[in-house]
Amino acid sequence: MMEARLDAAVTLPGEDISRVALTPEAVGLLRKLWGQHGPLMFHQSGGCCDGSSPMCYPAGEFITAEADVLLGLFDIADGVQPQPLEFWMSREQFSYWSHTHLTVDVVQGRGSGFSVESPEGKRFLIRSTLMDWPA
Repeated sequence: MMEARLDAAVTLPGEDISRVALTPEAVGLLRKLWGQHGPLMFHQSGGCCDGSSPMCYPAGEFITAEADVLLGLFDIADGVQPQPLEFWMSREQFSYWSHTHLTVDVVQGRGSGFSVESPEGKRFLIRSTLMDWPA
């Protein structure tokens, strides 16, 4: 049986539907990367080219502030110990993407050198769908 996507816990005030999810392939890669780097986080900026890909960093390595929105919180654990992983987006990018649901997936290939999956020969990418409620 195929494992389902993992939806993030809702973090935006007044909302009750997750805005971001991970494919089973993304969860598997994140668990491997967690073993290598420790706690992780995502940040999605609004840059061009690789800057528009979700970037995975060791937790706290990318400093977030008022210019960022916490879109969701995952627990990627497959055992007893929790493995929390935050998904952040720049506030400016969120204003453009507020009507979409984001799913983080994995594909072969190398993205930016700053995201921790780069040495694995894989890269994270966003698959988006329109949300079915007004944002």
